[in-house]
This record gives sequence, structure tokens and C-alpha cells, in this order.
Amino acid sequence: MNRQEAEQKLKEIFKHERFYDKQWEVIDYVFQGKRFLFIQRTGYGKSLCFQFPAVCFEGTCVVFSPLIALMRNQVNYLVSLGISAACINSNQSKDENTAILQRAMNGFIKILYITPERQENSEWIDAVLKIPISMVVIDEAHCISVWGHDFRPAYRRLFELVRLLPAHIPVLATTATATSRVAKDIYMQLGSGAKYVRGLLERKNFHIRVLHVASEDEKLAWLADFIKKQNGTGILYSGTRAETEIYARWLQMNEISAIVYHAGIDAENREEIELGLMQNRWKCIVSTCALGMGMDKPDLRFIVHTQFPASLVHYYQEIGRGGRNGKPSQIVLLYSPDDNKLIINFIETARPPLLSYNKVIDALKQEALGERDLMLSTNLWQTQVRTIIADLLDQKIIVAVISGKQKIYEYLYGAPEFDFTCFEEIRQMKYMEMMDMMKYAESQSCRMQYICNYLDDQTESICGRCDICTGTSEKVYITEKVQTAIDEFRNSFFPDLRLESKRGPACLMNGAAAAFYGFSQIGSVIHKCKYENGGEFSPYLIELTVRAFNKKLSDIHYDNIIFVPPTESGKLVENFAVALSKKLKIPISRGLKKDRATHPQKVFQNVYLKKNNLLDAFIFEGEAAGRSFLLIDDIFDSGVTIREIGRLFQSLNAKTVRPLVIAKTIGGDLG
Repeated sequence: MNRQEAEQKLKEIFKHERFYDKQWEVIDYVFQGKRFLFIQRTGYGKSLCFQFPAVCFEGTCVVFSPLIALMRNQVNYLVSLGISAACINSNQSKDENTAILQRAMNGFIKILYITPERQENSEWIDAVLKIPISMVVIDEAHCISVWGHDFRPAYRRLFELVRLLPAHIPVLATTATATSRVAKDIYMQLGSGAKYVRGLLERKNFHIRVLHVASEDEKLAWLADFIKKQNGTGILYSGTRAETEIYARWLQMNEISAIVYHAGIDAENREEIELGLMQNRWKCIVSTCALGMGMDKPDLRFIVHTQFPASLVHYYQEIGRGGRNGKPSQIVLLYSPDDNKLIINFIETARPPLLSYNKVIDALKQEALGERDLMLSTNLWQTQVRTIIADLLDQKIIVAVISGKQKIYEYLYGAPEFDFTCFEEIRQMKYMEMMDMMKYAESQSCRMQYICNYLDDQTESICGRCDICTGTSEKVYITEKVQTAIDEFRNSFFPDLRLESKRGPACLMNGAAAAFYGFSQIGSVIHKCKYENGGEFSPYLIELTVRAFNKKLSDIHYDNIIFVPPTESGKLVENFAVALSKKLKIPISRGLKKDRATHPQKVFQNVYLKKNNLLDAFIFEGEAAGRSFLLIDDIFDSGVTIREIGRLFQSLNAKTVRPLVIAKTIGGDLG
């Protein structure tokens, strides 16, 4: 098919008049059955480079993509054009995924999206050999490289499939963000004969600026004023999940419609938020990096970062969500050098310690295990286990095998000693990337040119639109009125406990905390009382928790207050619940008890062990059917304890269980 014929078909199916030259260059290579790495800016139309050939080929194009939101977005678009497309993901039921796989095996799906992590699923392992694959696409291919800004171990294992493909089946890897080092890594893994094209990265509709701020109060003051003045909708990126809640609540208090988005929100609510963003229900989505690659909304008018990202590659990826329709977009970074503490913590905890690698090796020396069993035997997080498995596979210390319908890992006796030294080089690189990000923020060079050159697009011209090119600078001034509003906000901000889920107990409602554990002295006060014989929780904590109840949870009638039975802190929570009972004038019940001994939840690092620790551990002596309960605890962390109690009360036909705690942990997850 020549270009003229292809563009006629393009117009008929996709309603576009013509291809960009580089789009056609890539598509032409795909038609020749080649392997191709295409690096091009966001919003350019990289997806068309595989969607068009997929429609022309016989069989199914399998697209490995990192985020479910991105899959849903593209599948909806393709279906609207009459193209048979679907995605396999963990948010769908097993029956839905099975039906989609069956349709793919029967050749009824042109484009099938799937996450790389799905390779571990036994059903996929069986199905992939039966799907008539026409081409393979590795989207966001920078995730392949350990030198990339968003390395995902499962991406490495994609090449197990690629190596099994017949030589004539094309493989296309695409990304908007890859330094020369990352590009070389991807290119080498694609194999001999691969083609590599890098496009221009400049975004001519971006108005970029960096605003130096001296405090969190300055950030709050500036944000409310700025977002009120903006036309259209945008994204506000924050460093942690806790910060997203703080900023969203502050914007709401300033009559700006805003909502929180991060990986800790359940799948149903994330999907609803994504839909609401597309429909402009909110002025601003306040998100962690979880929204970075997962949303294709063409008319976002502003992207603001309240905390500088870990690297300029991260930054370019996230600001790339803005202005995809070519219209002007405001790109602002609120910069404080002290914010590097968060990045340093991330760097230091990004890879498990050597001790954790040895735990996995020792476990596999005893017997071959799958991922879940490794988590149970080592007490490591899922992300830690996946990282360790990928590294041990790379160093040929273990091997993956199929046992029945499960992928398990075997230790290779006689394997070399695990080499941890290479990861120190990666760690140092991450520190250099952080310093490069800070240099960008403090630079007096054209912002767009600086970013492009850093990403190895040697743009020579300055943009003429950024704060450096225009010679404009801005300072934040906090008026007395605004400072009073900020102070009032800090004294009345009570974090939500999101527990409602279609898959969870129907009686369990969302709750509230009086504060974040690490955002004040409250965490240290609780720790002293629980673990240092510091006495009862203070009257201040009681009053703060009462205020949280009155503001967030007083909309329904409660029959009783109940409290989480202790593991090691005696009557501390019980006495706190008694004090709240008197203040709130809600009768207390001591009927919630443990039926067996349990360990403190904090000793377990993954959700499987936390659930096993508490499974069927609680009983309730009293009447629960049709009644509403206010559940009291001191700290909310994973939520496993409260969900298990909710499951108990659901079985007893309770009407409502709603938690109220002193503090919600911040956690180390940036997503």
C-alpha cells in the first residue's frame, strides 16, 4: 500500500486527511514487518502509527500499555470509529476478561490492549499462543529501561514474547521521553535490523514558568488565585497522595471545583473521575503522577506542579498532558529547593535492600514459588518482589517456568552471586537527575529549549514564550485576609478515609481522620502514648476528633460507638472511645472483640499477610442487624483492619459501619 492509497483509507476510517511525514515513515516500516523505536512528543499522534496498520492487517494487534486509564480512553475512541478494540485489565471481572480473550483467539478483535504485568496471568499465558498476532506494540517504551524514569520490571519480560514471534511480525516501541542512553537500551532489546527515529519535542503552545516559593502557605495562596483566573480545565500535580487531598480541599474551600486522583483510589472511582475530567465536571484534577500517562484530554489549559518531579524526563511526560489540541497552555512549576527531601526519600527506597534480595533467593532455594507465595514467605511488598524477580532473572540467578497455569520461579543451582553494585550506579544517576531538575528550575535559559536539549533534541531556537524569554518574573504576596483563610483551613482539614467499594462490604461507609499522621505533631503524640507509656490520648486529640466528626460524619444517626480491640496498646483506644461517647452522646458498645490472638499489623509489609493476620479474628457480642455503628481507632494505614470488621458486620446484617480515627498515615507511595 503506497502513501496515497493509505491516506484514502485513513480518511475513510479515522477521518484524518493525511499522515505527518514521520507517521508515514513509521507506518511504512511497520508494513514491511520491521521493528521500530519511535520517540516523539506527546500529542503528535504516535498511536495512529500502530492503529492504522492494525486495521489493515489480518489478525490482532497486541498493545502493551502501562495504565488502564489510557487503555479505556483509546478503546472507547476506536470503538466509536467502528474498530473492534478491547482491553484486558484487573478492573474488569474474570468473566469479562475471559470473554475478550476468547474473541481475540477467534480473530474478532483488531486491537487488544493489555498491561505488561498481565503476562504473569495463567489465562493469558495459555491464550497468547492461540491469538493470531499481527503486530506487537510496546507503548511508553521507556519503561523497559532500568535507566528510564519509570522502569517497570514486567516490561523487560515482554521480550520473552517478542523473541517467540516470527521474524515477519512487526514490533513497534513508542515513547515521548527517552534520553540517548534509554533509547539505546530499548533499541538493543528490539534486536538487529530495528529502525530508530526521534522527532522534535518542542511544544510551541506551551507558556512555561517557574515560580520560586518560600513556604507551603505561599503555594496555597498562589494556587487559589491562579486557578480562579484560568480558562478551561487543568491538572495540579502533587508529590504524595496526602498532598493531593490537602490541595483539593483548599481549592474547594475557595469555591474551585476540584477532585483528588491517585493510585490509592479504587478502580470504580478512578474511572468515574477520568470520565468527569473528559466531561469538564471539575476545574482541576489534583493528582499524583498516576494521571501522567493515562489521560488523553486534548483541551487541558494548565498544568501546575506543587513539587518538582524526580527528573526532567518525568516533568516533560507530565506537562505533555497539556494543550494537545495546539491551543495555549500554562505550564507552572512551584519550586522550593527544600522539596528535594521527598525525592531523596524516593531514591533511597526505590530499590529493595540487599537483605530483601537474599530473602527471595533463600526462599527459592527451598522451593520454586510464584509471586504471591514469595510475598507470603518473605513478607515483602508486591512491588519489591517484582523488582527483585526482574533483577534475578536478568542476572540469570533464577528462571521462570510454567507450572500448570501459574508462572513460578526456580533457583538455578550454580548461579553466580547476586551483583548489587550495578544498582548503586542507578542510584547515583537518580541523584544526578534530581540535581538536573533543580538546575532547570534555577536556570536563566529558555525553559523549552533547556528541556528539549536535555532529552537529546538539540533545539537551537529559543521559544519566546517562557518566563525567561519574556523577562517576566512573579513573587507571591500573602495578604492578611488570605493568611487568615489558610490558618482556618489548617485547623479544619480532616482527611477522608475512602472505604466504599462495589467489591467491599455494603455496610462499610467512608470515614474521616482528625489529621494526617506525619503532617503535625499528632503522630509523635500517638506514638508516645502507644509505645512509650505516654498515658491516655490528650483532651486536645479528643476535641480535634470531635470536630472531625461534626464536620464529616454527623449526617446520620448512630446506634452505638464501637472500637477496634487492642493488639498491644491495652485500653488506650477503648478509653478514647469512651471519652468520645460522652462528648458525642452516642452509647458505647464493648461487644467487638478478637476471637484469637493476632500480631500487630505494622509487622507485615504486604496486604496478603495483613489479611491473613486478621481473617475471621473478630466477633461481635450484641445486636447488629439494622443498626449503625461509629467505629473508633487511633491510626488508619492500609485499611485492612477496618475492612475485615466491615466484613464481619456485613455478615451480621448491620446497616452502617463508619470509621473515625485520630490520624491517617501518609505512606511512602507517590502514585
